[in-house]
Amino acid sequence: MAQTSDLPFWLRPTGLVVVVGLLTALKLFAAANAYIVEDEAYYRIWGLYPALSYYDHPPMIGWWITAGQVLFGDTVFGLRAIVVLSGVIGSLALWRTARILFDARTAGWAVLFLNTSLMIGIGGILATPDAPSVVFWGLTFWALAELTVSKNPNWWLVVGLMAGLGLLSKYSLLFLGAGIVLWLLWVPDARRWWTSWQLWAGGALALLCFSPVLYWNHAHEWASFYKQFGRAGSSGYTAKYIFEFLGALVGLLNPLIALLAAGGAAILFKALRARDSAASLVLLTALPFLCYLLYHSLHSRVQANWPAPLFPAFAIMAAVFVASLGSDRTIWRKAAMAGIAVGVLVAALVQFHAVYPITGQLARKDPTFQLRGWQEIGASLNELAEQERAAFLLTTSYGLNGQADFLMKDRLPVFQTTERIRYIMMPDPDETLFEKPGLYITEKRRNKAGDLERAFDTVEELAVLERKVKGVPLEELVVYRVEGLKGLVFEPLSVR
Repeated sequence: MAQTSDLPFWLRPTGLVVVVGLLTALKLFAAANAYIVEDEAYYRIWGLYPALSYYDHPPMIGWWITAGQVLFGDTVFGLRAIVVLSGVIGSLALWRTARILFDARTAGWAVLFLNTSLMIGIGGILATPDAPSVVFWGLTFWALAELTVSKNPNWWLVVGLMAGLGLLSKYSLLFLGAGIVLWLLWVPDARRWWTSWQLWAGGALALLCFSPVLYWNHAHEWASFYKQFGRAGSSGYTAKYIFEFLGALVGLLNPLIALLAAGGAAILFKALRARDSAASLVLLTALPFLCYLLYHSLHSRVQANWPAPLFPAFAIMAAVFVASLGSDRTIWRKAAMAGIAVGVLVAALVQFHAVYPITGQLARKDPTFQLRGWQEIGASLNELAEQERAAFLLTTSYGLNGQADFLMKDRLPVFQTTERIRYIMMPDPDETLFEKPGLYITEKRRNKAGDLERAFDTVEELAVLERKVKGVPLEELVVYRVEGLKGLVFEPLSVR
């Protein structure tokens, strides 16, 4: 078993602190200076109105954003600060997990592979529910590793707490629970825990943590459960999306690291067949969620961010393979170093590009296109609002509503007339406000201005605003003047 002193500097804890520290500094720079994407703008509203849960997801990312806003204000950095810092906790937990399940060499490689995967290296600044779900999945796995090595049943209480906090982050943590059950059934030495009261107490603790989400759903006709659990199998089988899913998974993991992870999975599978506890823990806890994603891809598109909680396990798989090579300078070890170098280079390039666009020629094919041109849109909206003496701004999509709300904060109240279940945590607006003139903004490709004619006498087009990056058009937004209230502004509340 490799000892820390036998390792090259960059695999030792000190070297890892330097590497992770530099990458975190880069993320902090991008987090403070790159503009926000639509989903982040939407979740920002959650932070302003903390609640037990929300329509789309459990509440953890909203609570994290609230904490960031308290510390750093209602700013871009405040929105993302806790997310970036959580990545450091995730790396520490991964190092400890791999160290006690395998050895120090595997732990060092795992941390490097996770931080240079494109999903974590680039997406690690975004304030979305994936950030806490990755961290708490990793912390749950760490507690399971401590349990496996120490044989101390009290670790089940930590497992339950971490899993419960994960369930407050995203429903995907339910699949980790299924993986834990598989491990308990498969590994003979693990079956002893079925008679341990701490196992059941840990499960009760997880359920207690999850109870705010259960209560919220009970109070709102299980709206969030219907939305999320109604995805899979809602349409017929198709091969249209599975290769897209696998390609995105390999690409966001980093193709070279993905290749190494496949080799590590093969090594661990041999050990799993022998009922090895560590190998079984890595593979079986990841298996249910991976199977679900594959099943979902046979029906509809899997969003690129969904597999994010599995990335620490993939990093361990890749590390197991490279660590099995020892210190031999084989082609595989060179591939590992190349994968890390590519990950660092791409992450640095994309983070810099997110703040200072290098080119606009890729237009909407640029993965950073959502960040672009919003400040100019905000300036134009403010000018139109003053010109028309507008008292409010209406939208009909949650992404645009979030962006407009951030752009017009402290200037003009912004409301989405549709999907009111998304904003049930907010106080209802004063209906008298809509007796004054207002504005309505919509994407040109999703224009629903005609729907507002039921609510207002006048729906008059004022301007077409173009969102651009370096002079290249990205999107056209149409702004209307609305006046003369004659009916209901908001669609009736519907939870399904």
